[in-house]
Amino acid sequence: MKFTKMHGIGNDYVYVNCFEETVEDPVKTAIAVSPRHFAIGSDGLILIKPSKVADCCMEMYNADGSLGAMCGNGVRCVGKYAYDHGIVDPSRTTITVETGAGIKTLKLTVENGKVSAAEVDMGSPVLTNFGKERVLVMDDYKSLSDAEIWEEIEVGGKTWKMITISMGNPHAVVYVEDTDSLEIEKIGPLFENHPRFPDRVNTEFVQVLDNHTLKMRVWERGSGETFACGTGASAVLTASTLAGFVPGKADVELLGGTLHIELREGDGHVMMTGPATEVFTGEWNE
Repeated sequence: MKFTKMHGIGNDYVYVNCFEETVEDPVKTAIAVSPRHFAIGSDGLILIKPSKVADCCMEMYNADGSLGAMCGNGVRCVGKYAYDHGIVDPSRTTITVETGAGIKTLKLTVENGKVSAAEVDMGSPVLTNFGKERVLVMDDYKSLSDAEIWEEIEVGGKTWKMITISMGNPHAVVYVEDTDSLEIEKIGPLFENHPRFPDRVNTEFVQVLDNHTLKMRVWERGSGETFACGTGASAVLTASTLAGFVPGKADVELLGGTLHIELREGDGHVMMTGPATEVFTGEWNE
């Protein structure tokens, strides 16, 4: 199996071009390739496949083999691969990618014939507090009350206030005074496997630096702490706007780098901009 290792600000995956390759058992393959000291090392496996409704399809598997609906950093890398490796016509710098969370539109930044970054339309965020779903529009950011925005949860013997957002996958956003001192390896799994989240949850621990800068660490379901999470950063910007911490746009600092996230005027879609990097190619002998 030929593969390409790519990352978006440190959120790294093993990518396979399924226009040319066949992966018989992606669950088994994801588990096999992900360990960092015994295999290629990654946050999971992403298959780039043909699509009947978009330029290509992204099929994403976490490091434990579980199927994910969407990965913001991953989809930027899929866009880069599709352009750099000729899946799409090089005259086009706006492309579409089919994901488990719908079709995503990417605007590619091309430098010297290669994609260096991409802006992704992440779609409409959904507020999921108290197990109820509300697709957010721009007016909601001014009209919703604190009681509608915040939910309390008991985790690790402590009461936490959180805002839960779906970006096609579930996120719990909580705020802390200092992300650096957070014992995420202890508290992260407790959030992930809490009974409140029957399908498990990605948890973002956020420090508000100022009204245009947010700092976060993320515990991803199925992968543990990762260097970055694009859907997580999108959920953080959404939650922080609802809470009044930022005015609808911010730079979100993650362990692997910074993403710019903002709400698009009019429809309230979350727009995410960040780099995409190809690291190396190789062949995996299963």
